[in-house]
Amino acid sequence: MQVLSTLASPVQRSEAASATTDTRSSPGRGTPHPILAMDDLERLFREYHPPVVRYLTRRLGDRDLAEELAQETFLRASRHGPVANERAWLFAVATNLVRDEARRTVRERRRLSLLRDEMQQDAETEPDVFRLEQQVDAEAAALREQALARAAVDALAERDRMALLMREEGLDYHEIAAALGLSVGSVGTTLSRARRRLVDVYESQQRELAAREGSDVA
Repeated sequence: MQVLSTLASPVQRSEAASATTDTRSSPGRGTPHPILAMDDLERLFREYHPPVVRYLTRRLGDRDLAEELAQETFLRASRHGPVANERAWLFAVATNLVRDEARRTVRERRRLSLLRDEMQQDAETEPDVFRLEQQVDAEAAALREQALARAAVDALAERDRMALLMREEGLDYHEIAAALGLSVGSVGTTLSRARRRLVDVYESQQRELAAREGSDVA
C-alpha cells in the first residue's frame, strides 16, 4: 500500500558460554527454561532484525529509535529462551516496547510544554529566542504535508494499526493473532477495517491541507 509505502551491542560471549546451564522461569510457570544460546540468537537476528526494524520505524517515524528498540527486543529474546512462534513473539515484544516509548514521550512532551511556556514568558526580554522559536515553527509547518501518511496511520485504533503494520511486514494471520491476542478469524476483519479507515483518513487530511493552503493564499 502506497500510504505505508547489527544488534547494536553484541551479547557478551560469557552469556553464550553459560546458555546451556543458566535458567529463567517463565511468567506464571514453575518450569525453568534455558537462556537462548548464541547460535540461536544470531539466527534470530539474521532472520528477523530487518523486518522488526522496519515495523518499528513505521510505527515510530524514527529510524535511530527503531534500531534501539530492536536491540532491546533481541536482548530480551536472548534472556527469555526458546519460544514456539519466534516471529510473533518478537513482534509482540516490539509492540510492547513501542507502548512504553509512547508513555515516555507523553511525559517528555509535558516537560517540553512547560519549557515552551517559560520561553514565551522570557520572549519580551529575549527576542532572539522568540524569533528562533518562530523559525522552528515555520520549518515544522513546511514538513506537515510529508507527514500525512504517518498521521493517517497514527489515527487508526491501536490494534488496527499494529495489525496493519505487521501484515505489511509479512506476518500471517496466525502470527498477527498470536502477537495481538486476537482470534485468527477476526484478523481479516481487523485488516479490512484498518485499510478502509487508513484511506479515508489520508484522503480527508489531503483535503484539509489543500483547504488550509487555499485559505492562506486568499
